Amino acid sequence: QNSNTPNVVMVNYADRNPGESFAVAPSLGKSIWLLLDPKTMQFGEVAQNFEGESAGLEVKLYFYNPALDQGPGGAQCTKNGLVSERRAIPNTTTPLADTIKLLMSENISDADRALGIESEFPLAGVTLKSASIQNGVTTLTFDDPQNKTGGGSCLVSIRRAQIEATAKQFQTVKSVRFLPAELFQP
Repeated sequence: QNSNTPNVVMVNYADRNPGESFAVAPSLGKSIWLLLDPKTMQFGEVAQNFEGESAGLEVKLYFYNPALDQGPGGAQCTKNGLVSERRAIPNTTTPLADTIKLLMSENISDADRALGIESEFPLAGVTLKSASIQNGVTTLTFDDPQNKTGGGSCLVSIRRAQIEATAKQFQTVKSVRFLPAELFQP
């Protein structure tokens, strides 16, 4: 995960909850910032929340776990299979847009995959151009020059659900509108 600071990366990983048995797979999403010292080629942890530095913003990204969404014939491709993973973004004036962009660029870790978590992102060439909120309605405008947001109804349903749930974590977001309207359609 790239940060806005040279030689700093944010690593997302799964950990166990306090007191949780080692027989249980890690399920708590965590992030750590690492700074590469180019002279020694060693990483050190970037301290967060110390005086003089902004703490950043913790957000949730929603991914899909088909095991949680079973019905007749298998996975139902509904929001019932969504699971949230915590991530951190730098303090920003555009947290909604930055969080959606992070969701769309996020690659699932091996630890998440081992837990059955999947994502329909990233999609090559698909970008968020703008995000606005008016009267509780969030309008997300995308660019999809290669028509990657379409597909079968299952894939499209999961993609829409991931974006909508990620956006609705913000108190001012009551509903989500996609533009152009033909995007994220089967």
